[in-house]
Amino acid sequence: MAALTAATATACAPLLRDLGPLPPRFTGPPLSADAVVSEMTSVLAAEGITVEREPSDMLGRCTERLSGRHEPQTVDAALRAALARARSEHGWQDGPDLGGETLTLTKSNWTVLVGFLGEPAEGVQAPVVMSLRCLDGGETSSAPAAPTGPAFTPGPASS
Repeated sequence: MAALTAATATACAPLLRDLGPLPPRFTGPPLSADAVVSEMTSVLAAEGITVEREPSDMLGRCTERLSGRHEPQTVDAALRAALARARSEHGWQDGPDLGGETLTLTKSNWTVLVGFLGEPAEGVQAPVVMSLRCLDGGETSSAPAAPTGPAFTPGPASS
């Protein structure tokens, strides 16, 4: 039995080799939600897109959403110009390619997702929606988080 265990351990040794520490999940200092929302709002405003920050209903999660409306004839061009401005002036990088009419940008612990909706109905302003999500390490907002429930108080130990 000992020989079988030794043979198994020897055969699995290359699979369990220490490759060192894992690379960081993001580079740079973590950014707060308020900083990212402010930056993205100003980038969009520079291209004539006015958005509002929607209240986050997900306690304890790093998610934000900006939404607004823009002229349908120029919405795609304005969004693409805003994303180019975020890359060139604020250090955002292209994120993973999700295909279709979706673009992503990343910076520090945040990923921004923008979808292009195509042709809106005639006479109606085109919706603009930008989703922002952080990995971890950043504050979700400058406002204090609401408690999620009563604090746990251990009771007497049972036998």
